[in-house]
Amino acid sequence: MKSVIGRETSIGQRGDERVNIASRLADSAATYPNKPAVILAARGGRAARVVTFAELDREATAYAAGLRRIGLQAGMRVIVMVKPGPEFFALTFALFRVGAIPVLIDPGMGRKNLAQCLAGVRARAFIGIPLAHVFRLMHATAFRDLRVKVTVGRRLFWAGVTLADIRDADCQSFIPADTRATDPAAILFTSGSTGPAKGVIYEHGMFAAQVDYLARHYQYAPEETDLATFPLFALFDAALGMTAVIPDMDASRPGTADPRKILDAIETHECTHMFGSPALLTNLARHCVANNVRISGLRRIITCGAPAPARLLRSLTECAPNASIHTPYGATECLPITDISADEILRDTAKKTANGGGVCVGRPLPGMAVRVIDISDEPIRDESAMPLARPGAIGEIVAHGPTTTREYFDAPVATQRAKIPASDGGVWHRMGDVGWIDDNGRVWFCGRKAHRVQTADGVMFSVPCEQVFLSHPGVARVALVGVGPIGAQRPVLCVEVAKSASGDRGALTRELLAIAAKFEHTRVIRDVLYHPSFPVDVRHNAKIRREDLAIWAAGKLRA
Repeated sequence: MKSVIGRETSIGQRGDERVNIASRLADSAATYPNKPAVILAARGGRAARVVTFAELDREATAYAAGLRRIGLQAGMRVIVMVKPGPEFFALTFALFRVGAIPVLIDPGMGRKNLAQCLAGVRARAFIGIPLAHVFRLMHATAFRDLRVKVTVGRRLFWAGVTLADIRDADCQSFIPADTRATDPAAILFTSGSTGPAKGVIYEHGMFAAQVDYLARHYQYAPEETDLATFPLFALFDAALGMTAVIPDMDASRPGTADPRKILDAIETHECTHMFGSPALLTNLARHCVANNVRISGLRRIITCGAPAPARLLRSLTECAPNASIHTPYGATECLPITDISADEILRDTAKKTANGGGVCVGRPLPGMAVRVIDISDEPIRDESAMPLARPGAIGEIVAHGPTTTREYFDAPVATQRAKIPASDGGVWHRMGDVGWIDDNGRVWFCGRKAHRVQTADGVMFSVPCEQVFLSHPGVARVALVGVGPIGAQRPVLCVEVAKSASGDRGALTRELLAIAAKFEHTRVIRDVLYHPSFPVDVRHNAKIRREDLAIWAAGKLRA
């Protein structure tokens, strides 16, 4: 057993090196000028819209010149609320070229939380669709620092200019900002699945390192086409020279995507690659199995955001027989860290997962280092003070490498708690997850640190406990929560019943408690509650919001 893994590589840039991630789009345009860069799939009676790499590059430069002309400068924070599509791609790369800092956030987190997060950014510019400007006006105090307002589409009664107004066709003389590897490139908000959403500061060098990792690890071919179901990941497509197909779906609610529309986009545009949350892929796989559909053209499927159950991976293997399926591990603050294939999971680790070993997320990518330290909720001074967990023990996962972000925006307390200064001048990021490392150097994910249940008999970790119940055919999802004071919590198993299950809850409860009794780490569970539909995160619709379930369970037990 190990508690330290990882090795160095050449990926990453020196802090003083000139790097602007927008140059990767220019490289793609020079290499593949006539290749489609973005395809907005047909929707609502409208035909598909196709933009080539050369066109996307020209639009990004035209927008960059126009944005600079109306006052945007390097270092200026700019809120971007634009739907996935050619404008979103062009605007984001335009802001990179100006040296401005796009602020990207999940709109599905709720208006109050959205306004609160954006107020803290103190942005000087706002670029959004008309509905986004209506939201801005409804929460005017959150945007009091704005100086520039750009509407993508028709501007109604509010001040500012439209995207069409600022587009500068005569932009040949535009010179991109002279940015360095450590200069801020963007602020990306976390999903807020275990606490308030935080703005993560990305640097140009970090984005470049992520692109390099993806290109080297997944070996993308020049002719590849990606079904882009997650807008932020889709931005990498332009930097990789890969066509991004935007399907007809609500990107803020991937779990509601119509599998027929997803399949239509894959088949019509001959997609070879797909990134999707477990929630989206579960619906897609269920539809394919029920209708005997095979997606033979896919070469690769990547899923992350929450552990992908073995039964989902089996279904995907059946539905997409020619695809290599991967489940990388990481977070907004540090991605990617590890990777593992579905083949390895189903062949070698799924049985241990079903018996309570956690979910294997694979080995660190070259240049990424992972350690497991003793669990603590206190800040850690520096790398020398990190208390390594004993080999094979479950502890807190920390990661370090070229893609590890350094800080949260204007949140020194959160930064101090999550970041540990490293001896090489970088930082270790405390993932907020718990897990362990096996003798083969693989990381096993055991849940969120905040989700551990601290009983009078010891600590129970969510994922190892929950996984033993997923073999029951009457169970769709389960979640372990703690009710009561820390150190004396009562473990409660919350269950979302499978649609095919019988209505006899008493029999199901007895069967689940019988499963609990078979394992040392679950035998103290005495309470089983049934929830109609688990609350989930807004980004992937896959992370279970156990904090909300714990409050619900406490109310049920009091009733």
